[in-house]
Amino acid sequence: MPLNRRTFLSAATATGGLLALGTPATPAAAAPGGFPDYRHLGTLLTPGRLSYNPTGEIIFPCVRGVYDRLSAPLGRYYLYYAPHDAPGGICLAYADSIAGPYTEYPGNPIVSNRWSPHYSVSHVSSPHVMWHEGERELWLYFHGENTTTRLARSSNGIDFVYDRTVLTTSMLPSGTTEASYARVFPHALPDRGARYVMLFMINTTANHRSIGWGWSPDGRSWSFASQPLIRYSDIGVNDLSGPHLLTRNGSAYVVYHTDRASGGTIRITEVGADFSRRDHLGVFYRPLAGAPDNGRAAAPAFGTDRGVPYMIYEAGERLAGSIAIARG
Repeated sequence: MPLNRRTFLSAATATGGLLALGTPATPAAAAPGGFPDYRHLGTLLTPGRLSYNPTGEIIFPCVRGVYDRLSAPLGRYYLYYAPHDAPGGICLAYADSIAGPYTEYPGNPIVSNRWSPHYSVSHVSSPHVMWHEGERELWLYFHGENTTTRLARSSNGIDFVYDRTVLTTSMLPSGTTEASYARVFPHALPDRGARYVMLFMINTTANHRSIGWGWSPDGRSWSFASQPLIRYSDIGVNDLSGPHLLTRNGSAYVVYHTDRASGGTIRITEVGADFSRRDHLGVFYRPLAGAPDNGRAAAPAFGTDRGVPYMIYEAGERLAGSIAIARG
């Protein structure tokens, strides 16, 4: 059922550290691949209005509907995000609509940069939460340091148990300096014996970032490709990051952002159901020239609320922006 207009307008109220949604702006260019034409709605989270705000910046949103999965959740939707710079910290906000308003969880961060005896690092960041249907758990993938991606698991989306390291630069070709900003998705690759796919940012000594990928039978033990899935030079930019997997009509697509100097856009590449294609389809979402995007949209995450598709993303200069929302 579409979101009721009165409900939507009443949601545009600041609460719990969240900014109200603004008036829809000029439509973005139509998304290729037959996906919705996402149009900016407004800002959900700004660092200055959050109680946990150690660095004045937040990145990498991930939204999950929990109303039909968890017992007595705080809201219908959980929004995970984090500061990046030290000490970082995985954070949670919750709402009864993807469009908000959200309430900041008072116990943030729910995962910190020290977790004895598992690790003690300068920062943890880039939360991606996947619902694991078989285990009936929320699985949190996050990085700290930038060389390492980790997994923690939870039955309530708040209290996590550490599981393991799932990716480090040592698992990738020589010269890899970063392996972070990972997202994991259920996606079958029968020829590889895999049920899950990981997409992540890979950096090398050349200091140009590309999109790496891996596959897993269980979401815990992983194999990784020796070559990037999407190389920065393939589309003529300096850096790529923030990948997200979308599927449509039996095919798979990777959506990711470019660096601001290369346009600050969100792009899309069709990789096919078996990840054998590399069809670069162009701009998926073009950032607003003015606030809050200020020429950069990044790290998109997607969800549907009562049949309405939404994209939640980083808006603005890296480490100086907010979390914004667009509606399809």
